[in-house]
Amino acid sequence: MNPPVEGNKVKKVEAELDVTFPNDYIEFISYSNGAEGSIGENYLILWSIEDIVELNEDYGVNEFAKGLVLFGSDGGDTAFAFDKRTNETQIVTVPFIGMDLNEITTCSNTFNGFNITF
Repeated sequence: MNPPVEGNKVKKVEAELDVTFPNDYIEFISYSNGAEGSIGENYLILWSIEDIVELNEDYGVNEFAKGLVLFGSDGGDTAFAFDKRTNETQIVTVPFIGMDLNEITTCSNTFNGFNITF
């Protein structure tokens, strides 16, 4: 786990990506600004708030899966994202290779309920 996020960084990233992060996600990054490690038999990487904008640009999310905001991965081909196309919070998976809105799978409606079993 990383140290907590500092200052107004969350609001700056929300404005830059035109997203409102769910409260339970903000609570998490206020405690740990990203994390990485094994959870059971799965691996999880949650990006720091500072990396989210750059990595979404690097992966071409606006070109290939407009409306998603990637926030982490399984360390392999699967990205985890907030789907901002709906009024409700939805956490989805999408493959890095072949990233397409037709390839998303909904995982949870809350960050705390986010289940990385895949």
